[in-house]
Amino acid sequence: MIYEHSKMLDHFSTGIFAAMDAKKQALLDAGRKVYNLSVGTPDFEPPQHIMDALAESARDPYQYRYSLVDGREMLEAAASYYLRRYGVTVSTDEITSVNGTQEGMGHLGMATLNPGDVVLLPDPGYPIYEAGSWFGGAEIYYYGLVKENEFLPKLSEIPEDVLRRTKYICVSYPSNPVGATAPKSMYLELIEYAKKYGFFIINDNAYSDIIFDGREGYSFLSLPGAKEVGVEFFSLSKSFNVTGLRISFLIGNRSIVNALKLLRSQYDFGMSYHYQKVAVAALTGPFDSVTKQCAMYQKRRDALCGGLRRIGWNAWDSHGTMFTWIPVPEGYTSASCVETLMETCGVVGTPGTAFGPKGEGYIRFALVKTPEEFEEIIDVIGTHFPR
Repeated sequence: MIYEHSKMLDHFSTGIFAAMDAKKQALLDAGRKVYNLSVGTPDFEPPQHIMDALAESARDPYQYRYSLVDGREMLEAAASYYLRRYGVTVSTDEITSVNGTQEGMGHLGMATLNPGDVVLLPDPGYPIYEAGSWFGGAEIYYYGLVKENEFLPKLSEIPEDVLRRTKYICVSYPSNPVGATAPKSMYLELIEYAKKYGFFIINDNAYSDIIFDGREGYSFLSLPGAKEVGVEFFSLSKSFNVTGLRISFLIGNRSIVNALKLLRSQYDFGMSYHYQKVAVAALTGPFDSVTKQCAMYQKRRDALCGGLRRIGWNAWDSHGTMFTWIPVPEGYTSASCVETLMETCGVVGTPGTAFGPKGEGYIRFALVKTPEEFEEIIDVIGTHFPR
């Protein structure tokens, strides 16, 4: 017997990454060589001290029990990390763990929004921002990110009646998918807007440790007034290569953190003790592997973007993240370019339209191959991609 799903799910379709994976598998089944640059799963290993912490925890029978709340050791480790890494002082009651920023962002909409509220979301932007707003019943206003404005929001272009109904704005720099960074002046302007119109700021700080060309990776919460009007998601996934463990935190304004804590208390227990031990090891341990990894990502960016320019593509160097945001060649749409790359070259990217209408004309590639592998990919594209 087939039962009808919730009408709420009518809003959603199969995720773009699942669809791309199915197409990739079809190529593999046909015996083709595939270069998968579609999903941002780091190919680097976690640092040894983090793996050791998980292995040691796995041998302790006590660690398999329910963890009803976040442990003090982990919360203090997160607070000490923010002070050491960003110069930001936070108390342990201004921190809560979440099972990955994606889940946290989805649930934060449910915890803070009411029908009639407006949320301001980037276009292009990561899809969970939209889903979380939908779960909370909000109206969505998209602010455009375009190359001509360095992929930064133009707050002055948002209508005042929209700003007065806004509950929160989502921002994320270094930005997935566009790979841009934001100056502190942008955040300071945003903080003033938030104070004036009474909304709060959600900053997705996933990539401040993957930032290029000497730029500073900083926390939004390090700026004056930020904690008064905002919160920040901070993830261990990309910095420490533990994506599958789903270890993230929401940090900042206590009232917003408490709202998410209350919601989570109704459907979940605390983070697994095993993963709490991993978090403590990562947050209190050495940072040299993260710095070295950032340099390796920059070499990959240089190999991919420089190589594409060499064969005639108009590729600009991303400022940070593990992604590049590449304009498609003339005569192609995002979708047709991705399809052609897959069919002729076995190269899998993500069409920019997966991240919003203003993503048309771009492809996102993930920096998940070595420089040598990117050189091979460039040779394949240069030889087989029709121009």
